[in-house]
Order: sequence, then C-alpha cells, then structure tokens
Amino acid sequence: MKVHHNILELPQFERAVLTIGTFDGVHLGHRKIIEQLVNEAKGLNGTSIVLTFFPHPKHVVGNNSEAVLLLNTLEEKVNLLSEAGVDHLVVTPFTTEFAELSAENYIKEFLIKSFHPYTLIIGYDHRFGKNRIGDFNMLEKYSSEFGYTVMEVPEHILAHIKISSTQIRKQLLLGNVEQANALLGYNYFFSGIVIDGEKRGRTIGFPTANLSILDNEKLIPAEGVYAVDIKIEGINIQYKGMMNMGTKPTFDGYEKNIEVNIFDFAEMIYGKKITVFFKFKIRDEIKFDSVDALVMQLNDDREKASF
Repeated sequence: MKVHHNILELPQFERAVLTIGTFDGVHLGHRKIIEQLVNEAKGLNGTSIVLTFFPHPKHVVGNNSEAVLLLNTLEEKVNLLSEAGVDHLVVTPFTTEFAELSAENYIKEFLIKSFHPYTLIIGYDHRFGKNRIGDFNMLEKYSSEFGYTVMEVPEHILAHIKISSTQIRKQLLLGNVEQANALLGYNYFFSGIVIDGEKRGRTIGFPTANLSILDNEKLIPAEGVYAVDIKIEGINIQYKGMMNMGTKPTFDGYEKNIEVNIFDFAEMIYGKKITVFFKFKIRDEIKFDSVDALVMQLNDDREKASF
C-alpha cells in the first residue's frame, strides 16, 4: 500500500474507487466498507483508495470536554489498512479551514479535482462539509454531472450491537476488552518503551517491564490486571504475559503505572519498544493485607493468563 500525505502530489489514479472516513480502530464495520472497496476495485481493474484525516476531526472542531482518545495511532491505522489490501491511503490534514469547506465545494473542489473518482463507497452514516450537511443523497445528486457512481454500505450489526468506534472506546474504558475485541475483529493493543521501575517485582518472583506509552492520545483501557500477549522489538517470538495498570496499592503507591510480567522471558529490554495485545481482564487491582497474599494472587493470575 502506498501512503500519500500531500494532496497536491497525488498520482493520476486509474478508475479510482474511493472511500472516506477517520477509520479509527479499523473495526469490523470499517472492514465491511473496505472489503467492498477492494472487491469493487478488483472487479473494475481499478485502484482502491482510502481517504482519511489527521488529526481526528473532533480534535479540531470539538470542544475540550469532547476530547477523543484514539483507538489507533496513525502508524497503526496505516498498518491495519495495508493488511486489508488497500492500494493507496491518502492522509489529509484536517484543519479549521478544511472544516469550513461547504459540502458542495468539498465535492467539487476537493473530491473531484483531487481524485476524479470512478466509484465512491461510503458508510450509511457518512457526513461531510461544513456542519456535516453533506450525505449520500448529495453525493448522488452530483454523480451524473461528474461521472461517478456512489454506493452506500448499510448499517452493519454484530450480535445486535451497533459497531462504532464510540462503542469500542466505551467498552475499553470499562475494562471490557473481550467485548471490544469482538467489535474490532482483533485484540486491542498499544505500544510503549520499557523504562526503569522500582524493580520490586523481581524480589517477589514476578519481574516486570514498566512501560511509557508512546502516544498520549492513545486510549488506555480501565485499570486492572489483564491477560496479554507481548511482542518485543527485534524479537520474532510472541510471548504470553499479564499486565497490571494502576497504582500498586499494596505498596501504598499513588502514581499510575503500566507494568508487564512477560512469561518465560528474562532478558534486559530497557529502551526497547514492546506492543501489548489485550486478551481479557483477570480482575480489578486491589490492596492486599500482605506481600505473601499478593504473591498467592499473582500465581493464580498467571495460571489464568497462561491459557
């Protein structure tokens, strides 16, 4: 997949089949649209193109109380879309000026001039232009004039739950990672750099890698103890482990920490990037009466996380 960051330097696409959206999470609902996009382009011997925006539009036009934590960093989104078989990804800066573009000018001055689309494929709730007044009907209105076809993908339902990035964020913030994973179609993940910690875990038989998250706009699930898989920079093996996110109340901690116990691994990895994939939540973080009680619980946690 080729990635483009400059709208003024796009190639001349052959039979451009285009879809548009923020695609945060690249979840199962998004994949339904992308699957249709890729298949349509193949059937036309054309080119599949995803147009997305950075930063997230709500970071530009929303208010502070509506700050959106993201399911994917831009790098993660690029990788997920590439895996889905898209030919081209165009990342357009979302600015206040862009947000003021009328829906009609969005079509005429932006979509048509930049992409000359052969086919447009959009989700049932796609909106665009100033005050988000543009929709499927408006795209269809101009289709004859500019010679494109517009197709709408209907609302996609999984287990009677509407699939949306908002719903997935809600589940993660509640610690319901299994429900979030079912809507995403993959295990939710984040990456961080291994930093120095208090090294207390190794004294009780559970050494941990302390993480500093790479992107402060990335959504971090609710505090607690989770079963996880771990990928370590430069190592091809994927390890099992368990992760604690919280303040370590048994040791009277007050600062939030993210620490991962990697099973059957003893190498020094300070400064390395690791990626953690959430499988399920084991329990909430609690304060134990003694270190011995904590160790007993950690042994039980490890047994549950080993499956």
